Amino acid sequence: MLSIDKLKIINPAAGTIVMAIGIFLFSAMDAFGLQEGLRIVLVVAFFMLGMVIYTLLTVQIFRKGFFYSFIHNPVNSFLVGSWIAGIAIICDVVMKYFPKFYLITQLIAVINSLIWICFVILCIYHFKQLFKKYHVYTIHGVLLLSAVATQSVVISWFQAFSRVPLPLVVFMVSLGFSFYVVGVVFISLRYIASTWTLADDWANTNCILHGALSITGLALVFSQLLSSSFMTVFWVIVFIIFIFVEGIEIGRAISRITKYGWKRGIFTYHISQWSRNFTFGMLYAFTLALHSALSEGSLLYRLQSVFLKVWAWVVLGLLVVEIVLWVGARFQREKLLEKSSV
Repeated sequence: MLSIDKLKIINPAAGTIVMAIGIFLFSAMDAFGLQEGLRIVLVVAFFMLGMVIYTLLTVQIFRKGFFYSFIHNPVNSFLVGSWIAGIAIICDVVMKYFPKFYLITQLIAVINSLIWICFVILCIYHFKQLFKKYHVYTIHGVLLLSAVATQSVVISWFQAFSRVPLPLVVFMVSLGFSFYVVGVVFISLRYIASTWTLADDWANTNCILHGALSITGLALVFSQLLSSSFMTVFWVIVFIIFIFVEGIEIGRAISRITKYGWKRGIFTYHISQWSRNFTFGMLYAFTLALHSALSEGSLLYRLQSVFLKVWAWVVLGLLVVEIVLWVGARFQREKLLEKSSV
């Protein structure tokens, strides 16, 4: 028999699942011309999935020893950022498809903002810890969830409320970008100051190097803090960083296939893979939001038009692959649990 302690365990990074699926529903799904009824079904299913994940996370918070890894490893504490970003994206999706539920969405956004305040205090404390002992811990892109969570809260405000104070937006966007810069410094130190291999030590979460910039760009588009010319330059920079990081990812995939084979190398499920789905979807969302503000005759407008048509399929394809891997991993786990209970 399985003990109670082995039941209802959910990975603290499960918020990334909500982030990845939510950003697809919020942006890229519109590219496929789905019927309204089907879109509503998908959104409701997503909302129910989100509620299940956050219910299990809430229950697990009160389990003995849950916070042990957060206290003793400051890197792990940044996973809380995925919870905040996931809740924010739920708000975005609900407001897009069910705008009449704005009071509920506003309540969730306020509660999420209060959670974010606690998270920021935790981030600052653990950034200080990492400054003292950055060489002790395995640092990777999860640190950038501090920036992602901050910008996601800003975007949810613009979705849930008719007016957001400009000074508050400036502060939040600046703080989120500051978190990004600090995170990049620590990630750079991790790979400069230690010996590592591309196949085994380049983390899935490092794709947030461009994803955190994409969500920053989306927050800037919604807030209209900067000119369209500046935002165009910013998008180009984000796209260049995307090409650079994903170029490393392609090299990593080749290295892992060579070393471990196709299945173990790239087709074995790991929850951190959802971060890539989120970052690809966020690049689409940022591009789509900026695209509508550009002049139709400009070269970048035409290039982005082609990019959006292609990228929507890329986002969908990767999401389908990840869901298949997720379902397969759960099926294997259930079989193992059945065998162990005999």
